[in-house]
Order: sequence, then structure tokens, then C-alpha cells
Amino acid sequence: MAPKDEEKPVELMAETESKKSKDNKNKKQGTTKSDEIVDDENAMSEEDRELKERLETCVSTLINDSNETSVTTPIRGKALDVIVMELRSATSSMTSVPKPLKFLRPKFDVLKGYYGSIEDKDGEGKVVLKDKELLFLRARLADVLSVLAMTLGKHEERESLHFKLKGTKDYETLTTLGDTTASSSNNLGSWGHEFVRSLAGEVGQEYNARVIAGANPEEDEPFADLLNMVDVIVPFNVAHNAEAEAVDLLIEVQRLKKVLDLENIDEKNYRRICMYLIKTADFMSEADDYAEVLESAYQLFVKQNQYFDALRVALRIGNEEAIPELLSSCSGDKLMKKQMCILLARQRINYEVEDGGDDEEVVEELNELIGNEKLSEEFLKVAQDLDVMDPKTPEDIYKSHLAETGGFSRRRDAGGAVVDSARANLASTYVNAFVNAGFGQDKLMTPDNEWLYKNKDHGMMAASASLGLIQLWNVEEGLAQIDKFLYSSEEYVKAGAALAVGILSSGVRNDADPTLALLDEHINGDSHIMKCAACTGLGIAYAGSAREDVMELLLPI
Repeated sequence: MAPKDEEKPVELMAETESKKSKDNKNKKQGTTKSDEIVDDENAMSEEDRELKERLETCVSTLINDSNETSVTTPIRGKALDVIVMELRSATSSMTSVPKPLKFLRPKFDVLKGYYGSIEDKDGEGKVVLKDKELLFLRARLADVLSVLAMTLGKHEERESLHFKLKGTKDYETLTTLGDTTASSSNNLGSWGHEFVRSLAGEVGQEYNARVIAGANPEEDEPFADLLNMVDVIVPFNVAHNAEAEAVDLLIEVQRLKKVLDLENIDEKNYRRICMYLIKTADFMSEADDYAEVLESAYQLFVKQNQYFDALRVALRIGNEEAIPELLSSCSGDKLMKKQMCILLARQRINYEVEDGGDDEEVVEELNELIGNEKLSEEFLKVAQDLDVMDPKTPEDIYKSHLAETGGFSRRRDAGGAVVDSARANLASTYVNAFVNAGFGQDKLMTPDNEWLYKNKDHGMMAASASLGLIQLWNVEEGLAQIDKFLYSSEEYVKAGAALAVGILSSGVRNDADPTLALLDEHINGDSHIMKCAACTGLGIAYAGSAREDVMELLLPI
């Protein structure tokens, strides 16, 4: 049998539901207090209650609602100092909304009203304050309002930035009046990293707003107050491992060159800044902005004596004029100079080192590195160390034995038609050339000439040209194997050999210049196919070299 008081829980539930509906109604009407949790005395600890009362007392003393004559400017300053101390200690490491900000939330409008009452205007409407104590009080109050506006101010009005700019202006006035404490009190970083980050965002917004309003971004005068703020925020971010935010702010206000004047960029953080600049350059929409970002990274590398990295950036910009300057700058570091020459060789930069204080042997060695003369030798050494010198066949790539219908063994394409043997041989020629490129040996072309004559016309041309890829970079030994095909009775074989000479010498600079000597006579010959092959071979061999003698040879054709 149910107890008599069974209805009581039902009544409680009904009452709870009615309370919920009442609370929802109040929320819709906007009557719920924003500081409901804070004002709930039972929800706060004793320490929080004391903090709330202390802040409220300080605010009451500061604004002096009762107009007590005993509340002087120094007393108000002491009350404001307590508020500043609590806010700074709470916002130095902001993982959640600090309690002082919660407790001061209802007082934001009151403090704004009091700040407006301090302004003393002359007949022309200009603010004039001659009382140092009152001026210092207003500057400190502007800082407090700036911090409070970070969470309470209207985003579109940028109140946090405007209060901070007003406070900075008052600090500057105090400095001109001879107040030595003004500069130390105007410490932006003392309010914490989150405040600095919020302020940086509003600086960017204000800058864009002024540009839209008609200010010239090339001039500093319309943005003098903002740029002064930037000069404080950027060093702070760099000093606190927020280099990316510092660079972003400078890019946003179109003053990236300021990064070169920062004194706190050293060997510990320059690489992070430069790498971020290099990555950011990819997102620049304008060519001038792209060049400016990379130029800034280049200048930073040079200042830190990182000439190899500076050379990488210079080549990316296309600034080949910086090469001799960079090479001469690292004259004391021969290893770095060699590494720079290897980089030039990899990028196929046609540059010749002149005697810049080094002896002839060193200059000759550097020119050999830039000319890739030992590239084949070093490549084969690495291949031997990796034990990959054994030549491979096209079948090693096809692996047709792994599937019943796979590879070229089935001799059928997707449509079911029988694949022509000439096409299959041509494919094997290309595969063989690429898989054995640079190794100097294979199983089709180098043992004998049997494979060459399994092809016809263009197939023969491709087969003889593949020798250039197999003997890639090995000019001395490779030319000995290719030279005999230049005197073949078959025109296609001779044309392929001309191509092979060009491919073989691609990117390699040789004092004897054998490529030009061998192909020169075929440029003005009677055979059309030999002309085409010789021109293409010269183009491949001397690509990017800007050789005038080669241009004079090719232009008439």
C-alpha cells in the first residue's frame, strides 16, 4: 500500500518544473543577471568572497559616489593600485576567465563613466590635465578599462585598443612633464599574453579600418599611434616564443621590414622566424609581398651568418647577384663554401668562382663542384654503398609473373587487341633507361648492339638515345660508348646518338666542351632528323647556361 505522503515528491517535481519555466522566461526577457553565479554567496568560497568585497570597496573608493572630501587623488590611486595588482596577477596566465574580471564585470560601465568625468577640456575641446597625480590615475584607469574591455567591450568598437591608446598618450604626457615612473607603469606585457594577443588583433582591425577610410598605407603618420603599439607588441611576442604572431602582426600592418630591426632576434629564435617567413611566402597573393617576405628571411639569415640558408632563399627569389657576395662572406669556412657550390650545382646555376682570396686549387675544386664534374663518381659510390649496382631489366619492373593477365607478357591492352611488338620494345627501352639511369650499365644496350636492331626507325632512335640516360653525367666513359653510333649508316641511330650526347652532358660543365664539338657539325647538315636531334641535344646539355656561343649557333636555324 502506498504511503500517505506519496504526493509530496510529485509536488516537488511540479514546483521544480515551474521554477525552470520561470527561469527560462526570465532568460528570454533578459532579466537573468550575468553575474548570477558570482553573486551567489553560497557558491563562493571565503577567499572569493573576500576578493569580491575588496574589489567592490576599491571601486567605491575610486569613484567616490558619496563625494567625501577625505577621498583624495592619492587615496583613489591606492584603491586603483589594488585593482591593478589583482588583475595583473590573474591575467598573467589565463586558462579560464579570471575571478577579478568576473567580479568587476558589473562595475565596467561605472568605471567608464568615472573615466569620462576625469577629462578636463579647454575651450577648443582638447583634453588638458596639469595635475600629475590625476593624469597618472587616468592613465592607470585606462589600462584597467582596456583589460576589462577585452571580454566586456563591443568587438566592433575595439574599446580595448582605444582605452589602451588613450592610456599610452597620458603616459607620454607624464614623461614630458618629468614623471620618471610613467615609463615603468606603461608595461604592456605585465597584463599577460592573452591581453597582448587580443590587443594585436584589434590593432590589425583598426589599421584596416583606417586604410578603408582613406589613409595611405605607405605613410606612417596616419598610423603613428598604432605603429608605436606594434613596436611594443612585436618584441614582446618574439621574447615570449610567439614569433609567428609577431610576424603575422607586421604583415597585417604592412611593416614587415621592422623585423630586421628587432634586437632580441638571436641564434636561438632566428630559425623559427625565418622558416615561418618562408612558409608564409607561399600564401602571399601579390608578387611584391612574396618578394618582401623572402627578402626579409634572406636578410635575417645573412645577419646570423647563415650563408647557405641565405643562398637558398636568394635562389628562390631569383637573386643570383647575391651569389658572389655570399661566397666571399664565408671565406673562412671552406666546408660551407663547398656546400653552397653543391647547392648551385643542384639548381643548375651557371656560375664560375673567381679568385677571391682562395688559392688556385680551392677555386678549381669549387668550380668542379658547381660544374657537377664529379657527380657521376659520387653517385656510383653511393650506389655501391647501398649495394644497388646490379643492372635491372624491364621485367624486374613489370613483374608480369605475379599475375596471370598482368604485364606485357599477355600482349593485350584494355580493348583486347594484340599489342604490337614494336610498341612493347619501345616501352622496354624507356623503362630500361630510367631504371638504370646513371649506373653506367644495363642488360639491353651496353652488353652488345642486339637490342638496338630489334627496333625500327624511331624505336632505334630511342634505343640509342637511352644510352645517354644510362651513362648520365659520366662524360668521359659515356662519350666513348656513344661516339661510335654517331657514325652509323642508320640516320635514326645517329640522331639517337646526338640526343644521347646532350642527355649525357645535362647539367655537367666540362672544360673541353665535348658536346658542342660533337654536335656542331650536325647543326648545319643536310639531314633534317639529325638537325632536330642535334638542336634538342644542345638544348638539353646547355639548358640554363646562357651560353652566347650556343645561342649564336641555334638562332639562325
